[in-house]
Amino acid sequence: MPRHGKKFLEARAKVDREHEYAPAEAIALVKEAKTAKFDESVEVHIRTGLNVRHADEQLRGTLALPHGLGKDVTVAVFAQGQKARDAEAAGADFVGGDDLAKKVEEGWTDFDVAVATPDMMPTVGRLGRVLGPQGKMPNPKVGTVTEDIEKAVADSKAGKVEYRTDRQAIVHMAIGKASLSADQLLDNFITVMEEIIRAKPSAAKGRYIVTCTLTTTMGPGIRVDASKVGDRDEVAAAPQAAEEPATA
Repeated sequence: MPRHGKKFLEARAKVDREHEYAPAEAIALVKEAKTAKFDESVEVHIRTGLNVRHADEQLRGTLALPHGLGKDVTVAVFAQGQKARDAEAAGADFVGGDDLAKKVEEGWTDFDVAVATPDMMPTVGRLGRVLGPQGKMPNPKVGTVTEDIEKAVADSKAGKVEYRTDRQAIVHMAIGKASLSADQLLDNFITVMEEIIRAKPSAAKGRYIVTCTLTTTMGPGIRVDASKVGDRDEVAAAPQAAEEPATA
């Protein structure tokens, strides 16, 4: 069993691990329970009841977070010629063809989103071993394999994020940095949950959302009552709790 530090244990003591909190309460606790000196990411982990061995029960898509991720999103574009120039003009951080692919094949992945033109996919397709496990593989279904490179770069920079179920039928997503306000994080969280509910596969059987947990990079998990996602009412103490610094 890994040993946790004093700050983590103090943060965990504030959380009732058996209780499912209303979304606003959970966000306030996430803000209060952050422990690291750096700006931690706030993550949501949604365990679904989907049988992902069946293709018609897999979940995958994209959405735009209303307040972005609270960080600069770095975009790598695999393109050549005019499309490469379009990508650079749109603000892509890294642009290249075979040279960029070779760099990634050697293990370099210092970017958040990868976009490719269709003609580059025979080359990019070889990078699945590196990009696939990180969820960065360009995919036409989510708009990252496209001729409209400028739009794909702009959408990615604006906070468009991808979601999908993993092999355990869990969706893992960052919803922003802990430095975002409680209201901004709540908006982002509700946007994610509404999209996951909207995208429920028609073939799904039984309970769809089994558990929903919010956490920060270094903080404890906080269970959320997913049935209250439509309730945006703030807890009176939430804004004050949200702005309190983490216990030293």
